[in-house]
Amino acid sequence: MVTIEFLGPIQKAPLTMEAASLRDVAEALKNDEEMGQWIESCAVALNDTLVASLDTPLKEGDRISLLPPVCGG
Repeated sequence: MVTIEFLGPIQKAPLTMEAASLRDVAEALKNDEEMGQWIESCAVALNDTLVASLDTPLKEGDRISLLPPVCGG
């Protein structure tokens, strides 16, 4: 099981799921109506390290963080 946390304005409770890669997580979240507006624009961190490839493998206990774009000054 991996844990997915949603940061910033996404306002969604953490989710746990079975996933072999970030691609599995992305596919599952694309089917979530709440996530539709966020999934394409979020940065992704795996255990606090930014990653870019959906082919990144996952292991038991990994934590995936979705970081929506923000602006500030």
